[in-house]
Amino acid sequence: MIYIENSDSKTPLFHLQTLKSSYILKVLENGKVVNLHYGDRVEHSDYLSTLYQNYDIQVGSAVLYEKGSQITLETLLLEQSTYGKGDYRHASLKIEFDDGISVSDFIYHSHVIHERMVHPDGMPHARAEAVGYTLEIVLKETQREVFQHLYYSPFEASNCIVRWTKINNLTTSSFLIHAIKSLQLDLPNSDYECLSLDGTWIHERQLNQGKLRPGILTIDSKKGVSSSAHNPYIGLKGLQTTENQGEAIGFALVYSGNHMASVEVSPYQMTRVTIGLSEVDFRWLLKSGESFDTPECVMSFSGNGLNGLSQNFHHIINHHIVSPYWQYRSRPIGFNNWEATYFDFNQKKLLSMAKIGKQLGMELFVMDDGWFKNRTDDTKALGDWTADDKKLPNGLSGIGKAIRKLGLQFGIWVEPEMISEDSDLYRKHSEWAIRLPDRAPSLGRNQLVLDLSNPEVVDYLFKSISNVIMSSGATFVKWDMNRNFSDLHSFYLSKYNQSELTHRYVLGLYRLLDQLTQAYPEVLFESCASGGNRYDMGMLYYMPQIWTSDNTDAIERIEIQQGTGMVYPLSTMSAHVSGQPSHQVLRKTPIETRFNVACFGILGYEMNLLHLTPFDKKVIIKQIEFYKKHRSLFQFGTLYRHDNTSNVDRTVWTVMDETRSKFITGYFLKLHRPCPPLETIKIIDLDQSSVYKIANRLQYQDIRAFGELINPYIPIKLKENGILQTVIANRYLYPLEVQQINVTGEIATKIGLKLYTQFTGTGISDRTRLMTDFGSRLYIGERE
Repeated sequence: MIYIENSDSKTPLFHLQTLKSSYILKVLENGKVVNLHYGDRVEHSDYLSTLYQNYDIQVGSAVLYEKGSQITLETLLLEQSTYGKGDYRHASLKIEFDDGISVSDFIYHSHVIHERMVHPDGMPHARAEAVGYTLEIVLKETQREVFQHLYYSPFEASNCIVRWTKINNLTTSSFLIHAIKSLQLDLPNSDYECLSLDGTWIHERQLNQGKLRPGILTIDSKKGVSSSAHNPYIGLKGLQTTENQGEAIGFALVYSGNHMASVEVSPYQMTRVTIGLSEVDFRWLLKSGESFDTPECVMSFSGNGLNGLSQNFHHIINHHIVSPYWQYRSRPIGFNNWEATYFDFNQKKLLSMAKIGKQLGMELFVMDDGWFKNRTDDTKALGDWTADDKKLPNGLSGIGKAIRKLGLQFGIWVEPEMISEDSDLYRKHSEWAIRLPDRAPSLGRNQLVLDLSNPEVVDYLFKSISNVIMSSGATFVKWDMNRNFSDLHSFYLSKYNQSELTHRYVLGLYRLLDQLTQAYPEVLFESCASGGNRYDMGMLYYMPQIWTSDNTDAIERIEIQQGTGMVYPLSTMSAHVSGQPSHQVLRKTPIETRFNVACFGILGYEMNLLHLTPFDKKVIIKQIEFYKKHRSLFQFGTLYRHDNTSNVDRTVWTVMDETRSKFITGYFLKLHRPCPPLETIKIIDLDQSSVYKIANRLQYQDIRAFGELINPYIPIKLKENGILQTVIANRYLYPLEVQQINVTGEIATKIGLKLYTQFTGTGISDRTRLMTDFGSRLYIGERE
């Protein structure tokens, strides 16, 4: 809902509402647009103008904005800012005009309510509500015919407001844009902690938080992609805010390239947030009559803690970012051969694994890197998307038909944005690679990046990938991107546009993805970039799920998926049960825990199926049966993170259906400690008056975990690592405890579930939770 007061005056007031939040803006007499409130929803009334607050007299040595006025821009809660007129905080816009002047000053010009949602041109966006409105506030530079358009679209059910901006050059000359952000939000105090999702390859989206202090905190990406170093998200939470209580605000960019977000605490203890395109090596030449659009940014407020904020983001992604075809459409359980074979495979080996996968209950077989001509390692052949007839004697058509004949869907890996120097494509079109003309290029994973700012390259890739899809009959495409940018130079762009390359690259990528997803709307595309190096809403607009991380170790995945869930829903997280030891950290983790972690998202398997023991096969069959029964809940349920202040070794997640009639709680333990305490889990947000029947999933233990300690509980004696122990362990499913509880929602929420005691070192009973290191449980609750 959007309300406007004094619409025909020079000082209108705008009130944007969602179900649980209000955003109130006002135009001052001097033409500046200020923020009066962003937070809990208030009813619209005639008294909202009373929320304006500012210093009544000049503050210290501050620069006064106008003669005869006591107002300084430095103490206003501005919606837009530039340098040079007395606001010394980080500005959201910087322009350099053709006369060398870089001071600009924008004031209110007009506004309009669009009875449809307005989006930036050529970029992904939050898709319109059934009934949607966009507020457009137009600002004008006081001395030049330059206009800035601020766009605000409330998504009421998601409790989100989508913002972006446009610059129009109606002067007779060109100018340079050095910095332009999608949004700026000024807040009246600094009593916040800042949240960011940071990391590296195989250690993505680790949650970092810290109290704000005077100065500027900046996160960014200079890598050409949104990056694993700093996700294009930043958040603020109150000092007392927990997962379930208190206020929090979050900002997530709908963009997949270089970005920058900053949080600044001014000398007056005010907070400014800006987020948008990176300013590093960015300089956009805007010619007369042209306009420039920023990416959209999703802004959300929660009064119900960090879980409430996350659920707002999850809602808008599931309902308005992901394509309508894939919204709430079940995703298949897949098998990927990468960690099983790497480059060493042929059709016979793939089909042998696919047969086993089908027997175990899997639904999709994905052929990973190494299927195309001369691709025996990662030094060659990228760009040449023709099947290797030595590995695949019947080509893509043959392998696709053979997989489908087994009753499986067929999926394929591609890395279209890359090119190898040792490739036919490079030998023919070396000018298509991003590289400097007079220097040897720096390589990443032995490859270069194709210049997607060049329409000819985009057209070539559309034809090449279309041919791969059509010839193979693939219903699933894993789209990889395995290096960051360097040696920035385009042979396509002029010397005046070289600093536009990274943004033009992303626009070219979006054009390519738009063409492919329109041509093949029922193909499930999964985004990947060395795992989670490009995990953002921009990619989710085209590809409804993302390979969360190249790290398939379950214990590492707990933290990765915990951080990812701060913004991105379970329906977007692709997670695999891998072999052991882990290929990333050499850890050995029980197969039940590997499954319990991976089932919170899009389940898949990535291990050598030819080497499975009978124990493994029996357990995997039961795992897949369980996941299929609860697939909709795991993929599209509401996720809750449990506060974890009392036990750093424990992580607990709950996923609940929309009606609160069914939930599954995952309990994950890192290290088993001696004399563990009695444990209680409070289940969040259940229907208080209903009765729930709760039981844990029956799990099985490899008896080798107990060594010779198992001998008192069985009729024969086993020698640790002996032949008999190995034979039995490979075949016998040792059942772990089952705990069943009937309890009201009120008790489960306010008091909690009283769990069986863990193993204490003195013996076991049928009420003992045998939690080894890296143990886990799933508790399923259903309303009676």
